Amino acid sequence: MIELLSKDRCISCNQCVSVCPTNVFEAVQGDNPVIARQSDCQSCFMCELYCPTDALYVSPVAEEKTKVDEGELVQDGLLGSYKQNVGWGKGRVSTASSDGSYIIFQRMHASH
Repeated sequence: MIELLSKDRCISCNQCVSVCPTNVFEAVQGDNPVIARQSDCQSCFMCELYCPTDALYVSPVAEEKTKVDEGELVQDGLLGSYKQNVGWGKGRVSTASSDGSYIIFQRMHASH
């Protein structure tokens, strides 16, 4: 579930508003977007993937709110960590080729 939108890191690009499939965010004219419908979050991580400044934190626990502290998230390297782990973004190496589903897909197509 989306737990944090960092006011310090956010550049008000509204990418999170645009990519969220469940309309969790609300654009605010002249300010940062807000998490308006947190309970609608399905933890798809799309907002975190598309955020250019790693200003969002999505907890992998979708069913419940988690109390988070932004300073601790920064210290633990969790802001933008999902994007880092999947290799999404400039200067990062994609991890798709090591994903089990991708490997099975490749083997299926290699045998034809």
